[in-house]
Amino acid sequence: MPRPRPVGRLPGVSGTRAHLLAAAERLFAEHGVFSISNRQISEAAGQGNTAAVGYHFGSKADLVRAIVRHHSTPTEELRAALLTRFDGSTVLRERVACLVLPYTQHLASLGTPSWYGRFAAQLMTEPKLRELAAAEVGEAPALRAATEAVHACLPGLPDRVRRERDDMAHTLIVHFCAQRERSMTPEWPSAASGLIDAVQGLYQAPYTSLEVNQLV
Repeated sequence: MPRPRPVGRLPGVSGTRAHLLAAAERLFAEHGVFSISNRQISEAAGQGNTAAVGYHFGSKADLVRAIVRHHSTPTEELRAALLTRFDGSTVLRERVACLVLPYTQHLASLGTPSWYGRFAAQLMTEPKLRELAAAEVGEAPALRAATEAVHACLPGLPDRVRRERDDMAHTLIVHFCAQRERSMTPEWPSAASGLIDAVQGLYQAPYTSLEVNQLV
């Protein structure tokens, strides 16, 4: 693998830690979390000390958590503002917007190129990494509130189906945004509108009983 080129720092983080986070995010997005060593991250961050990642973050899992936390915090702030805006609404599209828009708006705020969309998609491809990210994001109260508000718009949908469609919606949002980010001309407002349409349709789609599914 070629020697990684140095990268700039992430917005809102200072010093060596910022350069390490930015380098790790890009390299993980491009090559996968398990394909990149701490030494490669340090080199890409312009650090002569190859032990810099361990010193600043500890384990690779801790580094992954730090990247997720760095992005989930501003995303949660955007989602909390949208929940306030749509407080009391029973319109499904508005509630779905609270799931989609915070993510696409945050990605848009990163400029071009950005890497977090592809990094997040990488986390979903490995069960252990997905569990790690889910534990970090699962503590986000605005995300939980937004999901519960979607459920409240669909009282006739069985709990089993709701949980399954939550997972489908999350997968669709993350992977579609990763695809758009990869294009280098993401056009985030258009991507968000299409995602809201698709996720709303996903939640409202008819469902079959377990008995029928077992025959398919």
